[in-house]
Amino acid sequence: QVQLVESGGGLVQAGGSLRLSCAASGRTFSRYAMGWFRQAPGKEREFVAAISGSGTITYYGDSVKGRFTISRDNTKNTAYLQINSLKPEDTAVYYCAADSSLGTLIAGTTADYWGQGTQVTVSS
Repeated sequence: QVQLVESGGGLVQAGGSLRLSCAASGRTFSRYAMGWFRQAPGKEREFVAAISGSGTITYYGDSVKGRFTISRDNTKNTAYLQINSLKPEDTAVYYCAADSSLGTLIAGTTADYWGQGTQVTVSS
């Protein structure tokens, strides 16, 4: 069982930056690929980024390439999402997820574990 807790969301002006964190419980963190998703009001959940268990492979959704960076620190059981050049359309609840398969996260349909989400609001 893995529990995920996101933090770092908030209200920020367009052009600003945020770093989201996802703290995971358990001693098998490095066995899981980690991903970030987001869901804006009235929209479907969108894949944002994913990273392999070792951290050597990363993958991004087209809408965030070049602005978002996913990383992880396996010594701290934590995954991160650095968000730069924020736009109002980035406003959403951001969720982290863990799965034994990086491909499953990239497919964006399901995951073994989900966090509760953290709100990111970007003002224009």
